[in-house]
Amino acid sequence: MTYTLADIAIKLDAELIVPSALEQSKVSQTQISGLATLTNAKSGQVAFLANSKYQQQLNSTNASAVIVTSEAVEACPVSALVMDNPYMGYAILANLLDSTPRVASGIHRSAVIADDVSLGDNVSIGANTVIESGVRLADNVSIGAGCFIGHGVSIGTASTLWANITIYHQVEIGHHCLIQANTVIGSDGFGYAPVKGQYKWHKIPQLGSVIIGNHVEIGASTTIDRGALDNTEIRDGVILDNQIQIAHNVIIGENTAMAACSVIAGSTVIGKNCTIAGLVGINGHINITDNCIFTGMAMVTKDINEAGVYSSGMPAAPNKEWNKTNARVRRLDSLTKRVKELEKLLANN
Repeated sequence: MTYTLADIAIKLDAELIVPSALEQSKVSQTQISGLATLTNAKSGQVAFLANSKYQQQLNSTNASAVIVTSEAVEACPVSALVMDNPYMGYAILANLLDSTPRVASGIHRSAVIADDVSLGDNVSIGANTVIESGVRLADNVSIGAGCFIGHGVSIGTASTLWANITIYHQVEIGHHCLIQANTVIGSDGFGYAPVKGQYKWHKIPQLGSVIIGNHVEIGASTTIDRGALDNTEIRDGVILDNQIQIAHNVIIGENTAMAACSVIAGSTVIGKNCTIAGLVGINGHINITDNCIFTGMAMVTKDINEAGVYSSGMPAAPNKEWNKTNARVRRLDSLTKRVKELEKLLANN
C-alpha cells in the first residue's frame, strides 16, 4: 500500500514543508511505501526524528521526508512533515503501512468447534484450533492456528489471538484486545497448603478466573494465572510485554504498561497509569498507587502510597569496581557498629 506525501500530511495532521529548491506540487505527490530509520531510509520512505540524540543522522538521510518538530525543520535537508509529536506520527503512519497478515481467514476445516459455540459475524478461526463448549466469540474476532479456547470463554468484538495461545475455562476477554503467540491465560495460580507426610504440598484448586478488559495488549509467552477465589483482573488499556508472569488475584489498573520479564506475585494491586520496566519483581499482597514508575530490575517489597519514580537495581560496572563496592557493602554492618560506639563516646565526653 502506498500514499502520497500530501495524503500522509493530512492523515498525520502535519504540515508538509518542501525545500525551496523543489517544486511543492510535485513533491506532494511523491509515493511513499515504507518507513525506515534516518540512517537506512531510501527514496519512497519516510523517517522520523523523535529523539535529539539522533539529530546528526538527519543531515545525511536519504528519506523522501522526515517527521520532525518545528524546531528541527531548519536542519532537515529533505521534505519535512511537521508535528508536535513525531513519535505519534510514526505510530500513525506505521499503522497505515502495516503489512502484517491476518491471523486467519474464515474458519479452517481442521478447526474443532463445539456445537453450542456462539459465533459472531466475520469470525476467523485458524487451523487445528480447538474451541470448547459454551464459548462466545463476538463479531470480527480472529483466532490463529493451534489455539485452545476452554469451556465458557468469552472474547469481545474485534479481538485478535495469534497462534498457539491457550485460554483456560471461563476467562473473559474484552473487545479490541491483541494477544501474541504462546501466551497462556487462566492457568492455575501457585496455590498449595503445606502438610505433613511424604508429599509436603497439597494442591488448592483455583476457583476464580481471569478478566481481561478492553483494548488490552498482551505479549508473546506471557502467563496470567487465574484467581484462587476472586478473579485476576487486567483492566482497560493495559499493555503487557513478552514473557511476563502475573500471579493469581493480581489486579492491574487502567493504562498501566509492563515491560518484558517482569513478575507480579499473588494478590497485589497495581494502580492506574503505572510504568513497570523490564526485570522488575513485585512482591505479593501489596498495593501500589496510581502513576508510579519502576525502573529496570527494581524490587518492590512493600506498599507504595505515593506516585513517583522508584529504583533499586544496580547498574553494571567494571568487574574490579563492582568487587570493591561489594566488599565495602559487606563491611557496612561492622562500620555501623563502630560509628555507634564513637557516637556514645562523644556523647559521654
